[in-house]
Amino acid sequence: MVSVRFFAAVLLLAPAAYGFYLPGVAPQDYARDDLVNFKVNKISSTKTALPFEYYSLPFCRPDPVVNSAENLGEVLRGDRILNSLYQIQMRLDEKCKVVCKAEVLTADQTKNFKEKIDDEYRINMILDNLPAAMVKYREEGGESVKMYEMGFPIGFKASTEEAGTPKHFLNNHLRFTILYHKDIETDLARIVGFEVQPTSVHHEYKDWDPVNPQLETCSESKHPLDIGSSLPPQLVEEGGEIVFTYDVFFKASDIKWASRWDTYLLMTDDQIHWFSIINSLMIVLFLTGMVAMIMMRTLRRDISQYNELETAEEAQEETGWKLVHGDVFRPPEAYGSLSVYVGTGIQLFGMCLITMCFAVLGFLSPANRGGLMTAMLLLFVLMGLFAGYFSSRMLKMFQGTDWKANTLKTAFHYPGVLFVLFCILNTLIWGQKSSGAVPFGTFIALFLMWFGISVPLVFVGSYFGFKKDAVTHPVRTNKIPRQVPAQAWYMQPLFSVLIGGILPFGAVFIELFFILTSMWLHQVYYIFGVLFIVFIILILTCAEITIVLCYFQLCSEDYHWWWRSYLTSGSSAIYLLMYSTFYFFTKLDMSKTVPTVMYFGYMTMVSYSFFILTGTIGFVACFLFVRAIYASVKID
Repeated sequence: MVSVRFFAAVLLLAPAAYGFYLPGVAPQDYARDDLVNFKVNKISSTKTALPFEYYSLPFCRPDPVVNSAENLGEVLRGDRILNSLYQIQMRLDEKCKVVCKAEVLTADQTKNFKEKIDDEYRINMILDNLPAAMVKYREEGGESVKMYEMGFPIGFKASTEEAGTPKHFLNNHLRFTILYHKDIETDLARIVGFEVQPTSVHHEYKDWDPVNPQLETCSESKHPLDIGSSLPPQLVEEGGEIVFTYDVFFKASDIKWASRWDTYLLMTDDQIHWFSIINSLMIVLFLTGMVAMIMMRTLRRDISQYNELETAEEAQEETGWKLVHGDVFRPPEAYGSLSVYVGTGIQLFGMCLITMCFAVLGFLSPANRGGLMTAMLLLFVLMGLFAGYFSSRMLKMFQGTDWKANTLKTAFHYPGVLFVLFCILNTLIWGQKSSGAVPFGTFIALFLMWFGISVPLVFVGSYFGFKKDAVTHPVRTNKIPRQVPAQAWYMQPLFSVLIGGILPFGAVFIELFFILTSMWLHQVYYIFGVLFIVFIILILTCAEITIVLCYFQLCSEDYHWWWRSYLTSGSSAIYLLMYSTFYFFTKLDMSKTVPTVMYFGYMTMVSYSFFILTGTIGFVACFLFVRAIYASVKID
């Protein structure tokens, strides 16, 4: 039984892991006037969820364009990190620096710009591995708290005349404020903040000098960001030309390099996470009380009564779960599929547990873009060893013999389903010419991980699992199956399965909101301490609700518990899919076909994975419970 003290200890330890991280990369020290590494990333939108490469729009383009992708997860996220023409020197303030003058806009380029502005696309830039962010403030306890909003909008729509038609304007002037922390002894400095303020200005000039351009609309005496400036904005129109400019201001800061991500990770409503944990704890404590009552009172009484039965007449009059002892371990229908699902569930459980442990310890730094996805992929592949082992152990317990076919199903079923869905979605994304489409080389890498590492590991685990002696049950199985009596309406499989999924989902649905927000609204999620506690609560909830409902089922003399125990906790995935549908219509502003198909495609994959994970947790708990209670009674 899980005690209240355990939960209290977990809650006390949680703040230590709340937002904790290791910086992830070595700090870079810059001397005065050193060139700072400036890169551009994808442009992204919460309205379409389709990222595009920065140079898919006619921005100032270097020659050659160099890709700086670092890991597999980064590519799968749609990140395309490229070099740029922005030149920034350490602690050198500059004003009205010209990047380039874009060529005359064609009809297609104009249309592209307008579509991206309509879809609220934002530009992402990187300086010394820090993303560019706009400064926002919120009131907290009577004080203004500084927050960051990732990226900045490409442009905006506005009417130049009252009641006039809105026109599209481009943010072609950027003011970069770079925060740095200086070492007093060496005079070297480290960058600890990268803030951007975009604005739109229609630049004017007399004669264009490509070597040293002089602008009338951006100089020491006149600036687009001056208070009261009345310079006209840059209109997006066919045949128009655009001059891109920027300012650079360096500002000394007390923020240390190891804490430079703290402002990015600041949550707007962190109190609700603790409400989520308390809500989940109430569910767990309620279930723990029920399990404790069953184990300590009902089961103890049942076992003592069954063990005291002496005469044949008394044995014939026995009722309840002991009556089905000769059938309770009878192999279920489709036991091979159950073995595959349990093996895959163990694989997913191992991946989630180890990933979360690394995240809580701070190894998955936000500075390492794509690190979380890369870690999950690698761990899933390596956990194939345990998938094969437990799948073949289950098969042998059910007296199955074709372990090779079982191994192939374990190695290909779940990854195959996800891969087919992924290919369909990737084809749709590729048709939109989005950078979110996985390149051919990455497909080859994924195939090599699957067929070169995962499949062999599943076979190795399966070989050793099938080689071991079969699991023996505490009671013998009768040759002739017992007839199951008519069940009450509330014990019907469909009803009990659907009821069983409510509580596990209820334990995680508040935290699920923040996870979906990080996935689809581009918010940074980094409270893995809280998530780890919620994961533990999910495990306990799945285990306890399955045990309770399984006990009631056996007391009703229904011994078909194998699949039902899996589906009981696994049905929480139905509620996850329903909630994601509710989230789509209430929180997202997607209206186009491809983004909508993309959302529901990926959420179907997430829900299917959640079904396998929670179903396996419930099944394993129920299996151990059933073995324990039948091992406690004397069977003649």
